[in-house]
Amino acid sequence: AASSPSIPGGRSDRVLSDVLHLARNLRAGFVLAREGALALVDPSVLPPSARLALRLARLLERRGLDEPTAGTARLSAALTRLGPSYVKFGQFLATRPDIVGVAVGRDLERLQDRMPPFPRSDAIRMIEAALGRPLGALFLDFSEPVAAASIAQVHKAHIATADGAYVVAVKVMRPGVRGQFARDLQAMRFAARLVERFAPEARRLRAREVVETLARSVSIEMDLRLEAAALSELAENTRNDAEFRVPKPEWDLTERDVQIVE
Repeated sequence: AASSPSIPGGRSDRVLSDVLHLARNLRAGFVLAREGALALVDPSVLPPSARLALRLARLLERRGLDEPTAGTARLSAALTRLGPSYVKFGQFLATRPDIVGVAVGRDLERLQDRMPPFPRSDAIRMIEAALGRPLGALFLDFSEPVAAASIAQVHKAHIATADGAYVVAVKVMRPGVRGQFARDLQAMRFAARLVERFAPEARRLRAREVVETLARSVSIEMDLRLEAAALSELAENTRNDAEFRVPKPEWDLTERDVQIVE
């Protein structure tokens, strides 16, 4: 007999979702262990089974990471290796020394929101899709990336005018970044639930609250129109201060995935 089709939102979908989240968290745990970041975990606050798991996980550490400061030195490296979502997570935790401790917070402050650039051709595709015009109708020229971060990257371009041309910065969202952040945040939510369920003493860390705060922050950064609005507001608030030079958004060339400023 034919098997019954799975019902969206049913138990089978939830099981599959949990398996995927578990796999992502296992990968993250492997990278943290490999980079020596688990040296930061105090085994005395863990239940016996978790202490055993921690000892086994630390067997994965790369050689040369047995210095007393290895954990703090390697946590930022592990988060960078895990990708943009975890870099953002680390930057957020750097503002919460009450959760991670002062030493870890200081190390996480060194996390740089710098990622490898994506190809210029992908940026052109994103711009043309967002603005509905070919690149040649928008700019006289369009450079290779001049800066790249976890959510977007920046290019230099020139816009023609009746008197010549002026230079602008073109900020373009990374292709697929929303899906990547959504998957990683769901995995983080899953991990937070597990921590609170199986390690009640860790509830003081409010892991779920931390993840949801990060999710709200990222959702704002994912809309470049909101950043442009913040620039306009800052310009208005400082218009009488000659010491301030605030970039001016080109509102007719700014959309959710593309922001152009003069």
